[in-house]
Amino acid sequence: MLRWSTACLDWRERIVERQTLIACEPLFPDEADAALAVFKSLRMVDVAGSPTFGEVCEPFVFDFVRAVFGAYDKETGQRLIEEFFLLVSKKNGKSTIVAGIMVTALIRNWRGEQELLILAPTREVADNAFKPAAAMIDADPELSDLLHVKRNVKEIEHRLNKAVLKVISADSSTAAGKKAAFVLIDELWHFGKKAGASPMLQEATGGLISRPEGFVIYISTQSDTPPAGVFKEKLEYARKVRDGQIDDPKFLPVIYEFPEAMVEARAYLDPANFYITNPNIGKSVRREWLERKFGQVQSGEDEEGDTVQTFLAKHLNVEIGGNLRANRWTGADHWAAAEDEELASLPQWQALDRLLKRSEVVVVGADGGGLDDLFGLSVLGREPGEVEVEIEMDVEEDGVFRTAKVSRRMKRWLAWSHAWCHRGVLTRRKSIAPVLQDIAKAKQLTILDQPLGDVAGIVRQIERIKDMGLLGGVAVDASGLGEMEDALDEIGVTQEAGLLVAAPQGGWMMSSIKGAERRLASGLLKHSGGPLMQWCVPNLKIEPTATGIRATKQTAGDAKIDPAMAMFNAVTLMSRNPMAQLRADVAAMIG
Repeated sequence: MLRWSTACLDWRERIVERQTLIACEPLFPDEADAALAVFKSLRMVDVAGSPTFGEVCEPFVFDFVRAVFGAYDKETGQRLIEEFFLLVSKKNGKSTIVAGIMVTALIRNWRGEQELLILAPTREVADNAFKPAAAMIDADPELSDLLHVKRNVKEIEHRLNKAVLKVISADSSTAAGKKAAFVLIDELWHFGKKAGASPMLQEATGGLISRPEGFVIYISTQSDTPPAGVFKEKLEYARKVRDGQIDDPKFLPVIYEFPEAMVEARAYLDPANFYITNPNIGKSVRREWLERKFGQVQSGEDEEGDTVQTFLAKHLNVEIGGNLRANRWTGADHWAAAEDEELASLPQWQALDRLLKRSEVVVVGADGGGLDDLFGLSVLGREPGEVEVEIEMDVEEDGVFRTAKVSRRMKRWLAWSHAWCHRGVLTRRKSIAPVLQDIAKAKQLTILDQPLGDVAGIVRQIERIKDMGLLGGVAVDASGLGEMEDALDEIGVTQEAGLLVAAPQGGWMMSSIKGAERRLASGLLKHSGGPLMQWCVPNLKIEPTATGIRATKQTAGDAKIDPAMAMFNAVTLMSRNPMAQLRADVAAMIG
């Protein structure tokens, strides 16, 4: 029996040295070579001189084509590698390559009345794939005799066996009921933004159950927003297969992205490294154009209105995160490194239990809006023991002041977050519905069918903390109290009791914003990790005011920051060094 692995453990070295990212040779070389010969003969009509793929393509294209078609065992009629994932930067000929692969599959297919499918997220993307496919057939008299192009319905039919290649844009009606054996999903990142994309893709690829010779190919660039939905799921899975964390020999990933060390060092900003994610540089991608485009977006004078963030995502495959925005919250640079190892390893509610056990006092921050918003909860605990940290401060020696590092022992804070939203948010804010569903799967978001469940859930946790004798207070935005104040009054959390505090908002929150980022950087603020705050923290935009700074949304409406604002509210209260108020019965016993 054949044994193989689709992992590429040395991809970091390979990609820098411009070597292939497909570590395993084609399982069936004869099939690979036969299909490659067909692919190489196809003409790229949109390129000057209408050369063939074989005349102008870089080796990475041929490696991928051989891997796809070389996985088919013609003796058994089965394809041993069924799923392929290619992530490559924009302008690397992706749509034309897509067209060539599927035309090759149509020519090589043996099953009568077979259905082949290119599924694109929009009509424009569908045209990008169909037009070069139709043009390469029109440019070859032999292919024109064999294949019939139907432009009105975006179909190409094999005249002999009646197999049909269809190019469609995605929606539930077009994808439903398809029985395609060969499916190519173009621009998967776009599907990650579509609510309900997962069942749609399952419908589109369902035909493979009865077609063992079939394949599914996912092709994409990076997303211009943090990855979400089906794109995030497939990208994370592909990385784990590539890195050997998951052994799935039926899935082959090819990912053009910067190694982690280069991302950390921001080496992607050096034009000399643009080739890393642009394997077709010098051909369909002109180095001079990339460098000029980069200069335009940096200066804010790009004619297309692209930002540096968009350029990095689409042309360099740099994943959007908290460290890419020019006006980001500085604490975002330190957020990932500030995960508490123990808390991050536990399920959501167990992490909260552990935080409470490790804390001598706990404060709570809450922030929320209407039914189309999130209601964020932040639980911030202070550990009893002190940790040693190094801080920079001015010291005097012989009358001369200089900056020196001084060791100090300070108490560490632990943060845990959760959010609630009404189910209607998923329909009113469709652009973030996949993100919210991902967070809900991680149990960090509760999606409610009835209003007011958010207040009840928050008050339940506050009462629990209070009953444990740990509560140092609750900090909220005074303008958003409403029914929350009444609910807190019922459990004795009031301003009169010293347990309810109106946290300063707007520019008055500057000390909390600055304090949180300093503690994150120094290791004095740790958190429980997870997708909720990984999404919210990059959404923060820091704006200057007349007297300081304030935190606002990066994108109005859809980019939620309520859980992050809840954390700042909690930081406001913890900065006052509160003491836990004992339960009345315990206090009576003591005194």
